[in-house]
Amino acid sequence: MTVQINYKTNILKKTPTNLIVFVDEKYSTKSLKNHISNQENSYINDLLKTCDVKKNLLVFEISSKKKIILVSVKKDFQESDIENLGAELYGSINNGKKTNYSVNTDSISSKIDNFLGHFLHGLKLKSYIFDKYKTKKVTGQITINVIGNKNKFTTYNKLKFKALEEGTFYTRDLVSEPGNVLHPDEYAKRLNSLKKNGLKINIYDEKKLKKLGMNALLGVGQGSIRGSYLVTIEWNGAKSNSKPLAFVGKGVCFDTGGYSLKPAKFMEDMTYDMAGSAAVVGLMKSLAMRKAKINAVGVVGLVENMVSGNAQRPGDIVKSYSGKTIEILNTDAEGRLVLADALTFTEKKFQPKFIIDLATLTGAIIVSLGSEYAGLFSNNDKLSKQLLDAGEKVKEKLWRMPLHKNFDKLINSKNADMQNINYVGGAGSTTAAQFLQRFILNKTPWAHLDIAGMAFSKYGGALNSGGATGYGVRLLNQLIEDNYE
Repeated sequence: MTVQINYKTNILKKTPTNLIVFVDEKYSTKSLKNHISNQENSYINDLLKTCDVKKNLLVFEISSKKKIILVSVKKDFQESDIENLGAELYGSINNGKKTNYSVNTDSISSKIDNFLGHFLHGLKLKSYIFDKYKTKKVTGQITINVIGNKNKFTTYNKLKFKALEEGTFYTRDLVSEPGNVLHPDEYAKRLNSLKKNGLKINIYDEKKLKKLGMNALLGVGQGSIRGSYLVTIEWNGAKSNSKPLAFVGKGVCFDTGGYSLKPAKFMEDMTYDMAGSAAVVGLMKSLAMRKAKINAVGVVGLVENMVSGNAQRPGDIVKSYSGKTIEILNTDAEGRLVLADALTFTEKKFQPKFIIDLATLTGAIIVSLGSEYAGLFSNNDKLSKQLLDAGEKVKEKLWRMPLHKNFDKLINSKNADMQNINYVGGAGSTTAAQFLQRFILNKTPWAHLDIAGMAFSKYGGALNSGGATGYGVRLLNQLIEDNYE
């Protein structure tokens, strides 16, 4: 259901609509009499004697036309917990009907900065649905009337939350699209439309990529009837010409595995193999919408890994943009080939402060970390800590994994400078990261986020209802807010 939020200043003790009020973790009713009628207060007090007060929300049916929902706020709650409360509220009021609710902000006692903003942010994030291809769409609407004297927050904060929501939703939209719709040609076209947000877009098609020598990226897409592209997305929000922050994303719009063909049950989810690029795109849109005072660049490689008479073969050798040669032993280890050229190009062209790449790169990271953490690999301790702290703050968590010269040796090739898979097996995520690190040529601080277990959820999470999660947008925005603005 869609959510409409209205801000009002008037508040009546006998609010006719469904009412949402905040209480402490013990469901103390002392302050309730200031916000509801004596009769309602007495009724709720009586029912509370038999309620499970360990729950975060309790819903009381006052009449056939009115509910009062008590939202319990614990003393140790952080910003992310407040967002989860908002999401939980959406889950309890999402009944498929057009419904009005009033949130009484005068009942807020928490000292968390911008409590209301975080609460509504969580509610909005949870409300996302992708029903574009449903013939029968969800048409209901929930109207939230924000009342009371604590409903005011700055224009900047309103814009920040709106930008984060729209950036996250744009990422989810891209990841949710089927491969027959969002192929590389269509993806590049959609990115070009982001110029209206104030972003500078450059699209490098196959002709330009061949001229540049991006043969690693082009090799992945050569079996498809669709084009292959590298797209740069620039936001210049700093007054100075400072070095940009760089974000690189893997955009494999559909991945069959090529001649190293995936089993059918693993292939059906490969429409989301471009989730790393989608996170970069959503982040860049969000930064532009909120007029972030930094310089940033997003670089995405867009390809389709298909099987055809022209597709790349196991055993092929290609020369990357960096000049290094790669022996392709497994055509399903394709994302690292796309990123290899994109990373070197980003470092050379933009000379950024750091480079962070995001990719649904390996199934091995899901074996290691499941859907609780994304894998973090980095050549820089400072950047790693910043990412870990940001991830903990917004609950888009990361776990740092090792890089080591002994792992690096496992991708040496007898016939080229390197090969695209580990020749002895094991450490699949780490050796993939070691491969990528070889394309950071000038010791630029770099981090690789393997988000294979986080980009898509069949079961849903705290702030999403299943499907594309938008993982990475809020994480990277928090990194920027805390350290670079």
